Amino acid sequence: MKAREYASTPADLREGTLLELFFEAVDRAGDDPALRYHRDGEWHDLSFREVLERVRRVSAALASRGLSRGDRAALLSPNRPEWALADYGCLAAGVVDVPIYSTLTASQIAYIVNNSGARLIFLSDAEQLAKVEEVRSRCESLEHVVVFDPPAELPDRTTSWVDFLAEGESGGGEGSEERFREEALSARPDDTATILYTSGTTGDPKGVMLSQNNLHSNVRAASKILLLDASDSTLSFLPLSHVFQRMVDYLLFNRGCVIAYARSLETVSEDLKVIRPTVVVSVPRLYEKVYARVTDASGLKGTLVKWARGVGDRWAEAKLAGREPNGWTSLQYRLAERLVFRKIQEAVGGRLRYFVSGGAPLSPEINRFFFSAGVMILEGYGLTETSPVTNVNGPADFPENFRIGTVGKPLPGTEIRIAEDGEILVRGPQVMKGYFELPEETREVMTEDGWFRTGDVGELDEDGFLRITDRKKDIIVTAGGKNVAPQPIENRLKENRFVDQPVLVGDRRKFLSLLLVPDFDNLEAWAREKGLPTANRRELLEEPGVQSLLEEEVFGELGDFSRVEIPKKIVLLDEEFSIEDGTLTPTQKVKRRVVDERYGEVIDALYEEAAAEEVMFTAW
Repeated sequence: MKAREYASTPADLREGTLLELFFEAVDRAGDDPALRYHRDGEWHDLSFREVLERVRRVSAALASRGLSRGDRAALLSPNRPEWALADYGCLAAGVVDVPIYSTLTASQIAYIVNNSGARLIFLSDAEQLAKVEEVRSRCESLEHVVVFDPPAELPDRTTSWVDFLAEGESGGGEGSEERFREEALSARPDDTATILYTSGTTGDPKGVMLSQNNLHSNVRAASKILLLDASDSTLSFLPLSHVFQRMVDYLLFNRGCVIAYARSLETVSEDLKVIRPTVVVSVPRLYEKVYARVTDASGLKGTLVKWARGVGDRWAEAKLAGREPNGWTSLQYRLAERLVFRKIQEAVGGRLRYFVSGGAPLSPEINRFFFSAGVMILEGYGLTETSPVTNVNGPADFPENFRIGTVGKPLPGTEIRIAEDGEILVRGPQVMKGYFELPEETREVMTEDGWFRTGDVGELDEDGFLRITDRKKDIIVTAGGKNVAPQPIENRLKENRFVDQPVLVGDRRKFLSLLLVPDFDNLEAWAREKGLPTANRRELLEEPGVQSLLEEEVFGELGDFSRVEIPKKIVLLDEEFSIEDGTLTPTQKVKRRVVDERYGEVIDALYEEAAAEEVMFTAW
C-alpha cells in the first residue's frame, strides 16, 4: 500500500552547532586516536587532543591573516587529516569554508573562488597549486594560499601548512585554549557553516548554504539510526568535498571513532584490509565492481559460487522476513560462508558491521547478494541541499528498519511527502538555508510552508520506507507520450557481468536506445577463450560474436520489462564515463545531459535509420 506522506518519530533535536559536537568528542575521548593517515611508509595517529591543538592553531592563523566571522576560505584537496583540521579550524573561527573537488579544472576552480568571494584557499600539493596559479590573476578576492605539501619554491602570497600552523602557535599561552573554546562556541545554530557547489550538469554550479544546525541536526538524527561508539572505525575515501562523507565523518568523530584516510582511491581495496574498519560509506560503483568480480567466476569456482548464491538467497529470504533459516539451510550456509562468503568479508577487512550506500541508486539484487554474503549495506538517500541524509535503512531492530530496494525511513525529525506528480518533498531541520546569492533559484525549490522539492521521483509505503524510482528530469518521454524511468532498467543491466555502465537515451524519440560501456575485464576474458583479438577495444566491439553475446546478455536481463522500455539500438563505447571527462559527478552519477551532448552525433545517427525494429550495434 502506498502513502502520500510520512513523518518520522519526533526526536529531541534541539538546535546546535558543529562546534558543540567537536568539543563533546574531544572532552570525552581525549588522548584516544582520532585521525589515522599514511606517511613515509607508515600509518600514524592524531589523538583527539592533538586535533584540538591543531584546530586552535588554524583558527588563530586565520585570524592573524585578517579573516573573521562570515569570511570565506576554500578547500581544494583529496581526503587527508589536514582537510579535517582546516575545516574544523574554519568552523571555530566562524569562517565559512568552501570545499572544491580536486578533480576540477583551473577555470572551474576560479569560478567557485570568485562566486564565493573566498579570501584564502587551502591546497593539497603542487598539482593543485599549479591550477590556482594559472587563474590567480582572475581571482580578485583571493589573498592567501596555504599548501599542505608544498613544492621546494613557493610563489608570492603562498605559505606552507607548517608555517601557517606556526603563525597560530604564537597565539598560545595561559588561558588560550579556554579563550579559543569560548570564541568557537559563540557560533549560532543559524550561522552559515559551509557553501557547497553542486556539480551542475547544465549552466554554472550553485552554492548550497548549509548552516551549523543543518549539519548538527543531521549528525544527531543519524546517530540515532546508525548506532556508533568508540569501538568503531572507518576508512574515509569518498570526496570530503561532497557532504555525504563529510557529514558521516562529523558523526564518527563525535562518537569517538577512528577515521583513517585512504592513501588514494587506487589503494582503497588494500587499505580496507589494513585498517579493517567497522563502518564504511561508499557509492554503488564499489559494490557493483565487487559483485561483478565475484559472480564472474567460471569452471569449478563458478559452480561453487552459484551454489553459494542459491544457499545465500534461501538464508536471506528467511532472515529478511524475520525468521530463522531451517536447520538444513543453516548447515549449508555455514559451509557456503566458509568456502565463499568469508572471502568477501575478508576483502573488506573482516570486521565490517555495515556499509552505508548513497549518492546514486543501488540495485536491490546486488544489495541482496551482499546481505546473503554477510555484508550489510544500509542504503540511504539525500541531497547536498539536505545536509545530506533524509532517509536511511538502519541496523537496529532488524528487520523492521531494514528493507532492501528502499532507502529506508525518514530520519528522526524529518517529513517526506510525495507530490501529485510523484516528486519527493522533504521538510526538516537539515534543509539548506538557500543557494548563495540566488534568491530566485531558492524560491523555485522551496514551497511557502518549508518543503524542499528534491527533483527526484519516488514512492512511500505504509510503513514509511521510501523507494526512489528516478530523477524527475531524467524521465524519458518517448515521441508516443510514454514515460520511461531509466534507473530501474539501468540497475537491472548492472547486475550482468558483461555490463559496466549503461545509459538509456531516447527522450522525444520513437524508441529507446542504449549507450553501453561493457565490463572489459569479463568481456576480454570471454573473447580470449573464443580466440578473438583483444588488443584494441574498438575492434573487439566490432566483432560479430561480441555483439551477439552482448545482445543476448542485455535482452536476457530485460525480459520482464515492457516493450516500450526495451532499447531497440545499442551503442558500444570503448571508454568508461569518468569524473575526469565530466560525464560523472563526484559521487559517480551519470551526467545525462553531458553524455547526450558528447555522444549527440552518434545518437542522432541511430534515429536516422529507418529499420527501428532491428537491433543495431555501433562501436564508438
